[in-house]
Amino acid sequence: MNETDKKSFDLNRLKIDQNLKRSSLTGWKSFLIFLCLILFLVMSWFFWSKNRIESITITEVQQIGSQQQSTILNASGYVTPRQRATVAAKITGRVSELFIEEGMGVQKDQILAKLDSTDAQRELDLARADEIAANASVADLKVNRDEAERNLQRLKALFVKKIISEQEMDSAQTSLDSLNARIESALKQAETAKARRKVYEQNLDNYTIRSPFPGIVVSKDAQIGEMVSPISAGGGYTRTGIATIVDMDSLEIEVDINESYIARVIVGQKVEATLDAYPDWKIPASVRTVIPTADRQKATVKVRITFDALDPRILPDMGIKVAFLEDEKTETDAGRPKLTVKESSILHDGDKTYVYVYDSGVIEKCEIKTGTSKNGATEILSGLNAGDKVVDKPSDRLKDGMKVKILR
Repeated sequence: MNETDKKSFDLNRLKIDQNLKRSSLTGWKSFLIFLCLILFLVMSWFFWSKNRIESITITEVQQIGSQQQSTILNASGYVTPRQRATVAAKITGRVSELFIEEGMGVQKDQILAKLDSTDAQRELDLARADEIAANASVADLKVNRDEAERNLQRLKALFVKKIISEQEMDSAQTSLDSLNARIESALKQAETAKARRKVYEQNLDNYTIRSPFPGIVVSKDAQIGEMVSPISAGGGYTRTGIATIVDMDSLEIEVDINESYIARVIVGQKVEATLDAYPDWKIPASVRTVIPTADRQKATVKVRITFDALDPRILPDMGIKVAFLEDEKTETDAGRPKLTVKESSILHDGDKTYVYVYDSGVIEKCEIKTGTSKNGATEILSGLNAGDKVVDKPSDRLKDGMKVKILR
């Protein structure tokens, strides 16, 4: 190979391979596309996170009046009536008439039911006949006595004139005395017959069951045709009661307080009651009595609480929660009413304390100064006003100036 051919060969080797050039351009394009995709994702996340609306729950700053009462003890119990009676008959008998239904109001001595009184009525009729016979016997003896007295007066006149003997005079006197004695005996028998008649009248009245006090029928325990008895009979075929009546005006609350806390409860103490059926209804009440004995098994003392005012929604045996209150003067030294907020809404950052205040869909970080905490509420000394809405249980994702929405 001559010199000219060698130079031509070397120059050909210096040419760029077209396949290699195409492969390099493809790699750069892929890298640029991937880089653009990363930048797009980063910018999308940035704008999404910036414009994302966080869901929150809010609570309000509460203002407590100067004589507001705070809770010192909580307990749960039941609504119970002081007057509740399962009305029963004094005697055993079959129900023949029934005049009640559940939910019916009754008055004192109102007839609730009647038992079959056929035999008792016949016994009363017999006692009345005996009384009539006894009274008739007394009347007959009194007629005879009147006749004997007139006869004695005539004999006395004849005796003065010596027409009759002294023996006839004594005989007439004896007859009169005998009649008087028989009358006394007949009067006692008439009184006995009268007393017997009253016994049978009372016995007949026992077949009529009446209400012992005004109230509401909460349970009808017997039906027409069933046997009832004041004592329980074997086999379960005999009822022991006709109906259960509750005096709705005597409803009160009964709770068991652990004996460790009973010193906090005094008679007349104010109580705030909440029925399980109406959790948003606060019912004012007060302690009526503390039963002066403890339950050894449960280590509790029974406390009875009276409602300040009764309501038709309050029913016997309803579950109820009560908060025992204590009087507390709650004005600050500056004369400003005390403000409180939920303890769960407060955040701490070193020696600083702050909350997130909600206003028109945006939250703002607000530094506050707090006082004492009690029953889940913290006193606010500065930084907030009554009625301010703050975020309850704020998360770490919340930032100052962030848009939020209230979680319903």
